[in-house]
Amino acid sequence: MDAASLTVGYVPGGTPAKWARNWSRRHPQIPLELRTVAAADAADAVRSGAVDVAVLRLPSDTTGLAVIPLYEETTVVVVPADHLVTASDEITASDLDGEPRLLPHDDVVDWADAPGALVEHRPESTGEAIELVAAGIGVLIVPQSLARLHHRKDVAYRPIADAPPCPVALAVPEGPQPALVEDFIGIVRGRRPGSSRGQTPPTPKRTAREKTLAKQAARAAAGKVARKPGRTQRGR
Repeated sequence: MDAASLTVGYVPGGTPAKWARNWSRRHPQIPLELRTVAAADAADAVRSGAVDVAVLRLPSDTTGLAVIPLYEETTVVVVPADHLVTASDEITASDLDGEPRLLPHDDVVDWADAPGALVEHRPESTGEAIELVAAGIGVLIVPQSLARLHHRKDVAYRPIADAPPCPVALAVPEGPQPALVEDFIGIVRGRRPGSSRGQTPPTPKRTAREKTLAKQAARAAAGKVARKPGRTQRGR
């Protein structure tokens, strides 16, 4: 990693822009580069040092990496705009029984028993698969962010209520992290500027009753001192 910059990889559909904006406000003199990486290559990009950190999808081979879960995406089905399932705001897996289903080579949904009958032809990419959806060849199951990324007027998508979610995580190399990586992790986790995991937690504020008792104890102690007889000097 260049000591004066940070490179963040992210898979298609990832949304690191908010973190990048916060970084630019916190570190205006330190460039942050956002680099799109294929879902299948994201973990290797971190291991090889091609990127310093990566926003990736799980499950993935994260050997040698420390993984910080971020959020889970809704799983949706992409269909032609005039498909019957668009009559509902949300569907279930059974609504797709018997539907021809496209499975691109860059598929990222971990759903072994996903509904539908697989189409023999496997598109190379999600983008190509959505073109085939528009042509009426089949439906496609993807994370919601990918459906939004490849949105077009002749297709629509609907959440699948009983589908497994699609987890997204931040991956960094295992072991102690450089200061810039720690700062980025802090931004992702919502830490305030200057905060640190190692800082001593602030002293909790006292309740009104605790303050009253403390004042009473102080007054009582002062009264004892006032009543204590002083030493007198004996005459010779």
